[in-house]
Amino acid sequence: MTTWTSDQLAAIDADDELDISSQRPDGSLRPFITIWAVRAGDELFVRSAYGSGNGWYRRALASGTGRIRVGSTEYDVAFAHVDESDAVNSAIDDAYRSKYARYSSIVGGMVGPAVHGVGLRLDPR
Repeated sequence: MTTWTSDQLAAIDADDELDISSQRPDGSLRPFITIWAVRAGDELFVRSAYGSGNGWYRRALASGTGRIRVGSTEYDVAFAHVDESDAVNSAIDDAYRSKYARYSSIVGGMVGPAVHGVGLRLDPR
């Protein structure tokens, strides 16, 4: 498995948002949408604030691959589901609370057991 470099992690984590797109069966990319992302350790994660039925999340999970864009830099990624029982969820919660503390009225929808089953790890490919 390919890993993120420390420079890539720092650059991606420095931005509040990134654009994410999943790959269609024909290899083309779906339109980018803007979401929050966090770094936990040496890995990057995103969650669906609107549950497993959210379109971008369903398509990313089904395709398994896509692309993220941070500023003017794009990275091809693989999407790996984070199981709701995975211990990393606590670190992801902490990362969301820390990074987005100034959005206290909405960050609550991104943390806790209700969203532990709708997370994806973004692996470079």
